[in-house]
Amino acid sequence: MVDKAVVLRKLSELETYYGQIKEFADITIDNYKNDWKTQRIVERTLQIMIETCTDIANHIISDGGMRPPTTYADTFMVLLENKIISSEMFGTMEKMAKFRNVVVHQYEKVDAEIVIVILKRRLQDFDRFKDVILTYMQGLSEGNKSPVV
Repeated sequence: MVDKAVVLRKLSELETYYGQIKEFADITIDNYKNDWKTQRIVERTLQIMIETCTDIANHIISDGGMRPPTTYADTFMVLLENKIISSEMFGTMEKMAKFRNVVVHQYEKVDAEIVIVILKRRLQDFDRFKDVILTYMQGLSEGNKSPVV
């Protein structure tokens, strides 16, 4: 059984981070490129947000007895396989996981334009993920054994 308290706490943390990062949603690409402190805050906050989504997914996967994921992106594939998220949501979360890997492992320089697009157009993806998880949790509370997408 999914530990609802843990998932709800993680969703609350995600909401807090979302509120914090929205302060940077109007930044210009030039301001972003020329301010290392802003870069660090934004990149680290996005990383934490993505890792929080992964933590939530891993709790659901573990408690639900689903197959263990092999990568960050695979975590969301497991949710897709179990009909917890849609294929569209999977595509979004897979991109987030890959972005997180670039930030963490510095495989390549973080593209400022991608960061600005995330800030201006993709932050709502975190809200959509939260809503999907809340819907799934509600289904569990109502005794639904089948996942809700």
